[in-house]
Amino acid sequence: MRRTLGTRIEINTNSNIAIDVKDLHKSFKLPTEQAFGLKQALFNRLRGIKGYKEQKVLKGLNLEIKRGEFVGIVGRNGSGKSTLLKILAGIYYPEKGKVTINGNLVPFIELGVGFNPELTGRENVYMNGALLGFSNKEMETMYNDIWKFAELEEFQDQKLKNYSSGMQVRLAFSIAIRARGDILLLDEVLAVGDAAFQQKCNEYFASLKNKNQTVILVTHSMDNVRKFCNRAILIDDGKILKDGTPNKVADAYLKLWS
Repeated sequence: MRRTLGTRIEINTNSNIAIDVKDLHKSFKLPTEQAFGLKQALFNRLRGIKGYKEQKVLKGLNLEIKRGEFVGIVGRNGSGKSTLLKILAGIYYPEKGKVTINGNLVPFIELGVGFNPELTGRENVYMNGALLGFSNKEMETMYNDIWKFAELEEFQDQKLKNYSSGMQVRLAFSIAIRARGDILLLDEVLAVGDAAFQQKCNEYFASLKNKNQTVILVTHSMDNVRKFCNRAILIDDGKILKDGTPNKVADAYLKLWS
């Protein structure tokens, strides 16, 4: 499977490289003033007033991730790490650069997208499973395990709108980990649930590491970087500031706050 994103995103399953990012650029337009009506907008344009400022988030970022690596991506808020993750997931498109993704990529970014609050938990499980590409028969096979992992068996037939936000994320996470993918993108999903449920999540991610699954984890937790990752990358101001062992990158990250 080969895919190209933005300027170009390609997919080549025959490569030892899971993800290859070259010269990636991404900006956002932030409104600075509001134009009331077409006349005001035209007047602003004639005066050379854009009504927005451009925020450059990624500035020629280059990155190569090999198959089997568990990579932690860290950085302060606004550094560009989540923007990078969303470009890899196909949510955002870059203005310039090339992204090559070798294999099937599964994003764990916005858990619960597609849930319907008016449907029961049971109905949402089957619907979400269908969005992930599972057949009805496959969902029946894994159905009980989904609820057991989420620890929500007694709530299966309640409408989702009666679930707390934490319950919804736990259910969404339990469904998402059934997805089949060569590359997993994770954005702070380790923070779901209480201490007992987080321990189950930790055990799941430890198993991914042991199986040499290709994983990219965006996080603010240096403990998780040290615990799960075999490589870490520090992004600051839209560029890679440091790329190396989890301990060295975690130390560099903490120095940004000192």
